Amino acid sequence: MRKASRSRITTREHRDPSYLTGNMVSRRLPANRPPTHPGEMLLEEFVRPLGISQSGLAARLAIPFPRLNAIVRKKRGVTPDTALRLARVLGMSADFWLGLQQDWDLWHAMQSDRAARIEKLEPLRHVG
Repeated sequence: MRKASRSRITTREHRDPSYLTGNMVSRRLPANRPPTHPGEMLLEEFVRPLGISQSGLAARLAIPFPRLNAIVRKKRGVTPDTALRLARVLGMSADFWLGLQQDWDLWHAMQSDRAARIEKLEPLRHVG
C-alpha cells in the first residue's frame, strides 16, 4: 500500500514542470516544451521584421555584437542592463524581457537533475 505524503507538494516525475505546485511556481509555464527564449523573441519579432542586422541593433543598444549574438543564439541570458536597453530602443518594457528570461530560467531549473532534490526539501512550518 502506498503511503500518503504529508507534504503539500505534489510528487510527479521531476521532468514534468507541473510537479511544483503551491507557492513555488506562480507563473504558467509550458509543460511539453521550453518557454520562448528572449533571444528567439528578439530575432523573430524584432530583428527580422524591422530588417535590422544584429550588428546594427547592437550598435543602437550600445552593447558589443558578441553580447547580442549570444542572446540571440540562446547562449546568454538577458540581464537587467540589457533589458533596460532593449526597452528603450524597441519599446517593450524591461519587465517583458526579464519575464521571458525568468520563464526560461525557471523552466530549465525545473527540468534539471537538481529539481528532484529540491522536491524532497521539507518546508518550514510556522510555530504558534
